[in-house]
Amino acid sequence: MSQRVIRRPVVEHLTGLSRSSIYAMIANGEFPAQIKIGIRAVGWRQSEIESWIENRSNQSADFKNVS
Repeated sequence: MSQRVIRRPVVEHLTGLSRSSIYAMIANGEFPAQIKIGIRAVGWRQSEIESWIENRSNQSADFKNVS
């Protein structure tokens, strides 16, 4: 099964996060880590980013139900 790898600008667009926020969240274990795709290039598995977005959406919905 092939997985699409997306670059940082696409990740920023999909999540609405800035570059510094993405890397800070990776350091805190709150965001999927990047994978090395070349000597000076990294990317993210699209499926992992989509899952992260879905989990954030579910957490937001759970928070609204508690309030």
